[in-house]
Amino acid sequence: MFKNCILLITGGTGSFGNAVLKKFLDSNISEVRILSRDEKKQHDMRIIYNNPKIKFFIGDVRDRESIASAIKGVDYVFHAAALKQVPSCEFFPLESVKTNVLGTDNVLSVAIENNVKKVICLSTDKAVYPINAMGTSKAMMEKVLVAKSRTSDSTIICGTRYGNVMSSRGSVIPLFYDQIKLKKDITVTDPNMTRFMMTLDDAVNLVLFAFKNGKPGDIFVQKSPSTTIGELALTMKKIYKSPVEIKNIGIRHAEKMHETLLSKEERLVAEDLEKYFRVPADNRDLNYNKYFFEGKENKKVEEYNSFNTRRLNEAELINLLKLVGYQ
Repeated sequence: MFKNCILLITGGTGSFGNAVLKKFLDSNISEVRILSRDEKKQHDMRIIYNNPKIKFFIGDVRDRESIASAIKGVDYVFHAAALKQVPSCEFFPLESVKTNVLGTDNVLSVAIENNVKKVICLSTDKAVYPINAMGTSKAMMEKVLVAKSRTSDSTIICGTRYGNVMSSRGSVIPLFYDQIKLKKDITVTDPNMTRFMMTLDDAVNLVLFAFKNGKPGDIFVQKSPSTTIGELALTMKKIYKSPVEIKNIGIRHAEKMHETLLSKEERLVAEDLEKYFRVPADNRDLNYNKYFFEGKENKKVEEYNSFNTRRLNEAELINLLKLVGYQ
């Protein structure tokens, strides 16, 4: 599929972008372009990879012109550029809108203008029943991609939605590791809080699956196991034989007890693909009878969240932590 093709990764200097880049460098793709604002990270990547297949572009998804210069001749786009930190988006919600919503619209519009074959947009579980600005902006980003997919003839636009990516930048596992190594208390918001557990490889494979199988407006979700934050802390203590205490600090602002990957409404229409769920786009036109007077039978289904998914046992959690470098 990617032989002799050109891929553009927006936000390609982040942990997710780097993981996608590594996967594609092992393929027969001809070129991978990295578009981001961070020249220091681009410089570091240039030295680390030292690979002629990689081309770097300084730019910002808020600026259409910088996207246009990077996208000429591109076959596929993986759109990972976003503001992702919950606290910063809470204090600067309009900044999250400018990057996550309007920036996505820019990327999709320029991709369509340049006849890109397929665009995969990266979303998050926080977009489902959002309670914070970051999740709300990502929910709107998903609405933008679905709306654009309806009017794009040559460019297929899809999305992937993922839960907690283990050991990615800003995740809790590196924090626990640092606290253990510094012999500080492990700070846990609530020991009964649950989070999905997926590796960066899992997340990349989900993107590849979407590139291969996605139809216009599809959103793909990986079926992921979960653990409680308390169990995660105890397991990491066990791995490192650490005597440090676990300190409960309480739920932080704009944080959920359990994360959701599929809403009840989406689960009603989702296609079960064994490892993944596919949420198809609602491709009806703006017909008022359908939207306001004609409904469907209300079936009783549960949302798919980190509480009702399969829970990892201790041995499985230890193996997963080893897989991402904690042993």
